[in-house]
Amino acid sequence: MAQTLLRIGCGSGFSGDRLDAPGPVVDALIAAGGPAALMLEVLGERTLALAQRERLTRPEAGFEPALVALLRPILARCAQHGIPIVTNGGAANPRGAAKAALALARELGLPALRVAIVEGDDIRGSGALADLDPWEGDAGAVLDPGQVIAANVYLGAAPIADALRQGAQLVITGRCSDPALALGPMLAHFGWAEDDWDRLAAGTMAGHLLECGAQVTGGYFADPGTKDVEGMAEIGFPIAEISADGSILITKPAGTGGLVDRRTVTEQLLYELHDPGAYLTPDVILDITNVAITEEAPDRVRVTGARGRPRPPTLKATVSLPGGWLGEGEISYGGPNCRARAELAGRTLQDRLKKLGLESQARIDLIGVVSVFGGDAGVPKGLEDLAPPDIRLRLAVATDDRATAEAAVREVLSLYCCGPAGGGGVRSRVVDRIRTLSFLVPRERLAPRVTLLTLEDAA
Repeated sequence: MAQTLLRIGCGSGFSGDRLDAPGPVVDALIAAGGPAALMLEVLGERTLALAQRERLTRPEAGFEPALVALLRPILARCAQHGIPIVTNGGAANPRGAAKAALALARELGLPALRVAIVEGDDIRGSGALADLDPWEGDAGAVLDPGQVIAANVYLGAAPIADALRQGAQLVITGRCSDPALALGPMLAHFGWAEDDWDRLAAGTMAGHLLECGAQVTGGYFADPGTKDVEGMAEIGFPIAEISADGSILITKPAGTGGLVDRRTVTEQLLYELHDPGAYLTPDVILDITNVAITEEAPDRVRVTGARGRPRPPTLKATVSLPGGWLGEGEISYGGPNCRARAELAGRTLQDRLKKLGLESQARIDLIGVVSVFGGDAGVPKGLEDLAPPDIRLRLAVATDDRATAEAAVREVLSLYCCGPAGGGGVRSRVVDRIRTLSFLVPRERLAPRVTLLTLEDAA
């Protein structure tokens, strides 16, 4: 087992994250020296469903659209300094993503770049759809295979580690658990046994802390006057320093904005954990109930005490189905008495939607009054009586067909001349919706595949 410290940086926390975020992380990893890896997490449930749908009309597409832009400033430096990159940017098309990355490698003068893809998460054609059991809130759901847009299983870290052991400098996956993007490099580096549950738990915890990027360095945390964060325009993305015994230190590149302290780490540690004593992942069941979080120095926080139990016998599958249509329309009212005019516009819309038979499928909000709360309940006392300088009325309507959604949205536009005085700035859109359901599948039904590709495969 290797004893050398491993540093893993995160350069992206979701699809749409800052394209310049990986640069300072790579700079810090190079400056520190020693074994390191970089993870780029870009794949949400809806992101993958949209990618699968895109492939229906563009078979060569279906991977993270910003993948090349993310890789361009860092790929050559990472290859030169032996820093492998692991990303789930393959989405619905890891092979297509690899071809795009290899084309970039050719452009950058990296003819020997070794790219590995991990496949096997897409179960639409495997027969595994017949073995799915609805999970928790989706109990009772019945699948029509002909309606399935996407069906992907969360794979674990083992195939990523396998790819790295084969010498891959860039590993591109489809759906896998987010922490696996970090745990895979740890398995390849430290050689932890597949049943070393406490170390697997520690590695999974490190990946969980890294996976959302700047959320652990002050992003999605800042609240002026309560939780102040400086330099958010240049917020630094996180780096985890992992020891062979599984102890973790979370930090960020020197000279960047944001902060790492006990509060930011605690918030991210609890993020999306359904049960702190039993966080289910493909690799291990993580228990954080005895975790200790210690500030060792400014922007350096040590996290220890993760415990693990044997991995569950099933894996989570996310299935995406058509969800009808969503129509949205907005109009603004400003100046004296604008709230009353906006409320009149809302009542007018309600009457019109009732005439169209849509009132039960619609929601009308006054942005600037109670659009987040959905009503006066929960609004701090006194705020409901303030006279805002402007109000934006929003209509959202869910329908089964596009024509009905378009008819509802048109009623917002008609408020220009048929509604209260001073309306303006109408914006509207109609989009098809995707709904997702969660299922469990026996892990033995999955057969992940690792394939190494070369420049010839990009032709």
